Amino acid sequence: MFAAERRQLILEMVRANGAVSLRELARVVQTSEVTVRRDVRALEAEGLLDRRHGGAVLPGGFTRESGFPQKSHLATAEKTAIADLAANLVEEGEAIVVGAGTTTQELARRLARVPGLTVVTNSLLVAQALAHANRVEVVMTGGTLRGSNYALVGSGAEQSLQGLRVSRAFLSGSGLTAERGLSTSNMLSASVDRALVQAAAEVVVLADHTKLGTDTMFQTVPTDLITRLVTDEPAGHDERASTELQALADQGVQITVAGAGGEGSPAGRQRRDVPLPGPRRQSPGLRAAVGLGAAESAQGAERARVADLRRR
Repeated sequence: MFAAERRQLILEMVRANGAVSLRELARVVQTSEVTVRRDVRALEAEGLLDRRHGGAVLPGGFTRESGFPQKSHLATAEKTAIADLAANLVEEGEAIVVGAGTTTQELARRLARVPGLTVVTNSLLVAQALAHANRVEVVMTGGTLRGSNYALVGSGAEQSLQGLRVSRAFLSGSGLTAERGLSTSNMLSASVDRALVQAAAEVVVLADHTKLGTDTMFQTVPTDLITRLVTDEPAGHDERASTELQALADQGVQITVAGAGGEGSPAGRQRRDVPLPGPRRQSPGLRAAVGLGAAESAQGAERARVADLRRR
């Protein structure tokens, strides 16, 4: 493929998806990441796109949201590995909330075999993945259907979550940084995600390497409310993504990383944990104080309360 054809294809991918990693671009155009990086640099010089954190984004600073058809074909192997690890966090008889997204849809497929599980979700795709799970109860929020990601949004969705309390929330998004936490490009989706967070004692973020260091318009979960991040291994040359992971760990986020290996590699099922530097910084609120004695006591009481509600 000639350079001009290759760069046109790269530009079309970025325009269609908003943000694409160098790894994904190299796979699609069937060349090395070194060549793709050179092409992206040339396109940036023409003002057609911006380089950011091991990938390319639309010019203008903030990425826009892609539709479900585009998202479902991006970083598929990485999302599968992330979902495998995240599913191990869910226990029998637990009550959780699961937000909308292609990665959370992969998680839902694995939750179908967890007995006694209750899943509250605003995602039609998550509900569909669990529809035939005999031992899993699925509770849908109300709201207005947002067709681009098959999610229920709006005041109806938010009101249906009032008074709800579960052990964990599993959320995805469009971007994740240590400075702002998890964010998304749509205001209605962000508002519902914040309501899901308020319903949970712990927040688990599922984000593949293409989201690391990417900032989008609407914050959904500030960093100090994220209990754990499950992600995949950044490429060896992507120093900024690795730096972002360490910055998140420095702020007290527990990080589980699916091992490198790329598409089709069994190494994608391996894991490593980024060590925390010490106790999480003091911050108001129950979840922001994970690791402190008072918060541990409060969380224990909350778990007992959730268990009691389930028995009723």
